[in-house]
Amino acid sequence: MRPFTYTGLPARVIFGSGTVSVLAEEIKALKASRALVLTTPPQAPQGEQITEELGSLAAGMFTRAAMHTPVAVTEEAMKAYDKAGADCVVSIGGGSTIGLGKAIALRNGTPQIVLPTTYAGSEMTSIIGQTEQGEKTTQKTLKVLPETVIYDVNFTLSLPVGMSVTSGMNAIAHAVEALYAEQANPVLSLMAEEGISALFGALPRIVASPQDPDARSDALYGAWLCAVCLGSGGVALHHKLCHVLGGSFDLPHAETHTIVLPHALAYNAPAIPDAMTALKRATGSDDPAGKFFDIARQGGAPAGLRDLGMPESEIDRAVEIAFRNPYFNPRPLEEAGIRRIIRAAWAGDRPS
Repeated sequence: MRPFTYTGLPARVIFGSGTVSVLAEEIKALKASRALVLTTPPQAPQGEQITEELGSLAAGMFTRAAMHTPVAVTEEAMKAYDKAGADCVVSIGGGSTIGLGKAIALRNGTPQIVLPTTYAGSEMTSIIGQTEQGEKTTQKTLKVLPETVIYDVNFTLSLPVGMSVTSGMNAIAHAVEALYAEQANPVLSLMAEEGISALFGALPRIVASPQDPDARSDALYGAWLCAVCLGSGGVALHHKLCHVLGGSFDLPHAETHTIVLPHALAYNAPAIPDAMTALKRATGSDDPAGKFFDIARQGGAPAGLRDLGMPESEIDRAVEIAFRNPYFNPRPLEEAGIRRIIRAAWAGDRPS
């Protein structure tokens, strides 16, 4: 076996149904007593319910979390945090809300408790991406790793089918790249294959029966494993392209990952034979990239970046930005090849 390094990130995870009931206890366990509840505008009702249940432990709410963690929104949230006299944050939602909680923690070190409502996975990572003046930058620091994550399957039962599929594919992308990232190791490979298998099996069941608690539980379990892979492993071409496309053209996060994943995987496939073997086992298919494309389309996900509003005229600019500060990748990056990926992803073609 080749030498490897595995770094497990410290985090407390509580998984099950109805686990939100321990939220007040977890706030107190962090020696906190004034939680600022964070949500996006559509999830404000959930935030209001949690705020009411917390009573005096709630310092207030901030409901303007936004995609790609705009710095301007974070500055607003910081003012709300200080005005409320908060000493911790409770983030209810997906990547947008969790990203805002991380951005606050980066600036003032506040403890974070996260209640994920999607399969995005940011809650298990020390990665933060922030957008300012049209460009998204990322960094890794333990300052932004949430202290406690409460996975409550009940919080995912109302997640719309389309969003469930794109959020699940986003999670799968984390595990796919962990199989061949620069920090790949046997421990993460086990988690990655299990996570992909769980989500890949759960998503069609959710499409068929959105309220199926067993399917939702399997999906959330798989998403957790995929998130651990993202947090403790690394990323490559797929995530670089998604950061470029999302940050530069304001494209929705999960949908962008869903569209790009099959194309980035097809590009790297010749250089990652071991990873492809694991992916074939996890998907039960000799064509994992094609199967990822198919399962997304069957779940109603958009096929191409043009469906998200990206102009065809911006393809060349996306290629140019992708070569700035490139991430590690197992296959050398070739400008013509990257242009083909982005064009195929823009058009919604099935990967070959």
